[in-house]
Amino acid sequence: MTEVAVVVVAAGRGTRTGGDLPKQFRRIGGETMLRRTLSMLVEHPLIGRVQPVIRAQDDELFQAATAGLPTLPPAIGGATRQASVRAGLEALAAQPPELVLVHDAARPFATPALIARAVEAARKTGAAVPGVPVADTVKRVDRDDLVDATLPREHLRLIQTPQAFAFAPLLEAHRRAAAQGRDDFTDDAALAEWAGLKVAVFAGEPGNTKVTHEEDFMRAEAMLGNALGDVRTGFGVDVHAYGPGDHVTLGGVHIAHSQALTGHSDADVVLHALTDAILGALADGDIGAHFPPSDMQWKGASSDRFLRFAVDRIQARSGRLAHLDVTLVCEAPKIGPHRDAMRAKIAEIAGITLDRVAVKATTSEKLGFTGRGEGILCYATATVRLPWD
Repeated sequence: MTEVAVVVVAAGRGTRTGGDLPKQFRRIGGETMLRRTLSMLVEHPLIGRVQPVIRAQDDELFQAATAGLPTLPPAIGGATRQASVRAGLEALAAQPPELVLVHDAARPFATPALIARAVEAARKTGAAVPGVPVADTVKRVDRDDLVDATLPREHLRLIQTPQAFAFAPLLEAHRRAAAQGRDDFTDDAALAEWAGLKVAVFAGEPGNTKVTHEEDFMRAEAMLGNALGDVRTGFGVDVHAYGPGDHVTLGGVHIAHSQALTGHSDADVVLHALTDAILGALADGDIGAHFPPSDMQWKGASSDRFLRFAVDRIQARSGRLAHLDVTLVCEAPKIGPHRDAMRAKIAEIAGITLDRVAVKATTSEKLGFTGRGEGILCYATATVRLPWD
């Protein structure tokens, strides 16, 4: 299978949007624009590697925004977009892919279907860009803002990203341009044309807009409000009894204890309750329906697989996981010292940021089976946003 890598350009300052943060680290619909862009790419079945390019001073912002995402370590960009793209290509050159897409972090609404078209176009032509027809009449004006000509719009396209190329020719074109001091190309297609490559145009998407100005953020929020306005809350509960052992696994974290929780898998009550909460929000059965205890392949299985499966079910419906909330009921072990580790592990498994995971604990005041130290009870809720049908 042809290996495809993506260079995601996120090295700009984004001053035209205003504010203190570079625009790629600002939130849209509760999620940074960069994470929204990267999430779709790393999950795409045709993409093998994702190479972000950032400013050196933005590394801390990058690490916070991309926690849990399997991207390559970021390359450090240059003073221009062209220099930043070259930095991303050079980072991939040690193990060059056959094809490369170049995408702007500021286009967070590209769809998986657009990515698939880009890959197919690059396979066929070696150089291709997405474009949408121009709906308005376009006029060229002179220095005095007088109309000089009316352009035939049937031959015009508004060009977007991702732009798709055979890797080796694009890298060579970038190196040639750098050697000749050419740093004025506004996109990779223009540079490829300068280098003598024929560039094809495939169908872009009207919704694949670039967020450049403050009003673009407002439009983006409105788009998400319409697209992901079906907000659902699911509830999950799980119980496991104590048995012989020397540790428990809670929220993916191993905690030393005088007993172990018993169960068909690893008996992680936290991840089991969270899985059921997500499946409940989706009205998609429960953990036992998808991972029946009668199936021996799940005996002793790590429960992160169950939670990841549930999150994948959200993404398969073009939805987003907005929040996870856990409450543990037990006398021991003490949860407080492990709370942050559990939150971090859950966020990593679910592919969301730490501020979207809450872990709480309480005792039952020595009442009931938890009060007698016979087991642990966990309640969980999951908030999910889905597109309206």
